[in-house]
Amino acid sequence: MPAMDATDRKILTLIQENAAQPVAEIARKVGLSVTPCWRRIQRLEETGIIRKRVALLDPQKIGVGMSVFVSVRTDQHNAEWLQNFATMISAMPEVVEFYRMSGEVDYLLRVVVADMAAYDTFYRTLIDKVQLTDVSSSFAMEEIKFTTALPVVADTPSQ
Repeated sequence: MPAMDATDRKILTLIQENAAQPVAEIARKVGLSVTPCWRRIQRLEETGIIRKRVALLDPQKIGVGMSVFVSVRTDQHNAEWLQNFATMISAMPEVVEFYRMSGEVDYLLRVVVADMAAYDTFYRTLIDKVQLTDVSSSFAMEEIKFTTALPVVADTPSQ
């Protein structure tokens, strides 16, 4: 992966704030002309540093305002089970984040649904489709901080 300089980091910060802003605006803010700025953005995309550009939606306004953190434990720890579980979870649109964990919990899901009834439907589907040892749900009462922006630090480790 090519090294990033301060200008690359500024570009990344600006794109995370608003990926729809014109390249000319980004170029002006980082002190470049449009073509060199565009080339840097293309390089950041080609190297996979910028994975994709998306629109962030307001969950309340589209009817999925309840966030549930679901802790899953299983006694199945083989590749076939994990592949089946990952395939099933990936097909469930309510699951917006899915992690394999260390410690007491094997997997952690963030699920977004309209209400408790919708979560109950999700839960019943989850436990019906795969063998689990324990499922524990925690309901977010208030969102205090939410961001998709990653910190863009000067000493980014090389890979």
